[in-house]
Amino acid sequence: MKKVLTGALAASMLSFSVTALADLSDVPSGKYTLDKTHGYITFSYSHLGFSNPHVGFNSFDVNVDLDSKNPEKSKVNVTIDASSIDSRVEVFNGHLNGENFFDTANYDTITFNSTKITAQDADTFTVNGDLTIKGITKPVTLVAELNKAANHPMRKVPTIGFSGEAKVKRSEWGLDRAVPAVGDEVTIYIEVELPQAKD
Repeated sequence: MKKVLTGALAASMLSFSVTALADLSDVPSGKYTLDKTHGYITFSYSHLGFSNPHVGFNSFDVNVDLDSKNPEKSKVNVTIDASSIDSRVEVFNGHLNGENFFDTANYDTITFNSTKITAQDADTFTVNGDLTIKGITKPVTLVAELNKAANHPMRKVPTIGFSGEAKVKRSEWGLDRAVPAVGDEVTIYIEVELPQAKD
């Protein structure tokens, strides 16, 4: 019986600890910028039904103007160097940069700017915003989960970490090459750590 109670108590304490770590009130309001050594933006799609490749970008910036007491008043801005796209296959990278896909010679930047943030609970947020690719702007909804908000143990600065996911149809941005054989629906994944910016 003692072991059962101890296990339940331990589980309860662990749950409390995780919840406490994912609390924006533990960090001050202000501007938070991407730690570029701990940031990932990737997307996945169906390839002929055989696999779901993951393609990413190597160069991007994420900025959050955080209101830690009223998170819904915060702002999120993402800027991606489209030509940094990386499929890990050199020939395919050339296709992705070409005019049939991202046409990075003419459209070198992808942007996302939040228009509304809604708190679903203490650590889950719906981020509505405008995604611009190839000069085309469409509304997108990103679901963002706060992983942790705390003083970084090594950097010694307030830091927030988020995981985000959104589903879009690539054809809406003129990226309809090989649809429907290659899936139109694309899932975007974002993993970022953002320390508070220096004054």
